[in-house]
Amino acid sequence: MVLDDHYHEPYSRTGIAPPKADPEEGSNMAVGTEIRPTDVGLKREMGLIGATWASETSIIGSGWLFAPLTAALLIGGGAVIDWVVAGIVVIVLALCHAELGAMYPVSGGTARFPHFAFGSIGGIGFGFFAYMQAVTIAPIECYAFVTYASYYWPGLFNAEADKITGAGLWVTVGLMAVFTAINFLAMRMFNRVNIVVTWWKVAVPVLAIIVLLFKFNGANFTAGGAGFIPGGIRGLTAALPLSGIIFAYSGFEQCDQLAGEIKNPGRNLPRAIIISVLLGTVIYTMLQVAFIGALPQSVAGHGLLHITNPAILAGPFAAVAALAGFAWLGHILRVDAFISPSGTGLIYTTGTSRISYGLARNRYAPQIFGKVDARGVPWVGLIFAFLFGLLFLLPFPSWRDLVGVIVGASVLMYAGAPLSVAAFRSQVPDANRPYRMPWAAFLAPASFVVANLLIYWSGWKVVWKLGIVLIIGYVLIGICMAFDKQRPPLDWKNAVWLPVWLAGLAIVTWQGQYGPGNTGNIPFWWDMLIVAVFSIVIFYWAMATKLPREEMLNLVGRQASENPEENLPPAPRH
Repeated sequence: MVLDDHYHEPYSRTGIAPPKADPEEGSNMAVGTEIRPTDVGLKREMGLIGATWASETSIIGSGWLFAPLTAALLIGGGAVIDWVVAGIVVIVLALCHAELGAMYPVSGGTARFPHFAFGSIGGIGFGFFAYMQAVTIAPIECYAFVTYASYYWPGLFNAEADKITGAGLWVTVGLMAVFTAINFLAMRMFNRVNIVVTWWKVAVPVLAIIVLLFKFNGANFTAGGAGFIPGGIRGLTAALPLSGIIFAYSGFEQCDQLAGEIKNPGRNLPRAIIISVLLGTVIYTMLQVAFIGALPQSVAGHGLLHITNPAILAGPFAAVAALAGFAWLGHILRVDAFISPSGTGLIYTTGTSRISYGLARNRYAPQIFGKVDARGVPWVGLIFAFLFGLLFLLPFPSWRDLVGVIVGASVLMYAGAPLSVAAFRSQVPDANRPYRMPWAAFLAPASFVVANLLIYWSGWKVVWKLGIVLIIGYVLIGICMAFDKQRPPLDWKNAVWLPVWLAGLAIVTWQGQYGPGNTGNIPFWWDMLIVAVFSIVIFYWAMATKLPREEMLNLVGRQASENPEENLPPAPRH
């Protein structure tokens, strides 16, 4: 199947209202005249539980196995505060995705919404980071699998060098191949497998919380005389991206990536996103409380920043359970250390193939990525998700090495959601929105500010790497588009703010307080104020230069179905 999006044909080909159309005319656009993007070949076979568990299995992955330890090592007992703060941040970002996904329920949504709002030049950057974030998750989950598996097979991981061995690398490759093979099942079958796996993934950390709280010792939170927040506010903010906390929450957007396969998406998609984030916030916060509280005095006595027990460093929760006298729980947790990362790697392999499908629909990627088999599976995207994932096994030899770069890519992708929400509210105020984010006029710019702060807190070492990755992305996508006669127009004037945003944020990070490699010339607090003000300026500049209504509808219409009935939203339920 080759996707024809008609970029070479006259504007009227799509059946959209002409450019001079009055947006107030027939304001109930959703009922009879609204054009909506649709997907070709995918099948809507996932209900509310399946959609919720698709996001939840992405959230509850390797993050819960390592991030509570990493956070405690960085900021002591104050790690609990960071989990709550991160949960609030992610909930706001999730509300943006809930509105977007319900409004335009298409697969690979995070790669497509900015395309509709700002055109190709703006869309390429966000689309590429969406793919980068997704394609790197499976390798990082495999690293977590191998790290815990080294308890039974020490030859898989070198704890002293904090790197997987040659044998560990081969196990990782084999595991990624298994993820890919399972994804060739029809969505109906895949959904059943994922639901079973996710019930286990949620049950085990809840069990760990309940059991470990019986050994709770509140003095551990200030052990060693370092206080509750030994690193102060600077430590708290730096730990959000660097400890893996934000990474742990990533995945709530899986519903958007699979929106083209969710039944009644206007109802099920926003509910699934919100439920999964709220549940993840409660579980993660309580896991941090239980982990620190259950540490024996012999481990926590010198302070949480000085945990050196090798068993805890290699497998935090399983080791703490064993030291606390719950050896049986330790064994369960080691089994879960195989299942949890595997479930997350599995669903991210799914999401990666849907994002590449979405990039093909945008005509950013070769149209072969839009090929779908008889079961509704974008099989070419799956194969390349496996191949590209292998590339990230080489330069990043451990779990912690990959986290920083993935968090940066994730947050840059998430920043596109509030921008798209605000742009769509202005471009198509009359469009059908099954879910509307409350207080969008405040929350959209506020969440964009927070996303930029998270990027800044990642530090200069992460930001300059992201800049190189972005340049590579534009080159690769530019080459693909150069050979596509139906490529979309290059909307330079609608993305003039984009290079200023990225370059400005990079300069502030370089001159700011978060390293390594930074100069530290901008004083603490002033640095965050500068980022916040700069973000507000960029946000409203982007709103001023977004695509006009008729051009935005043109891009949406190019991805609409030839069957008008498929473009209409579901009839309201009475």
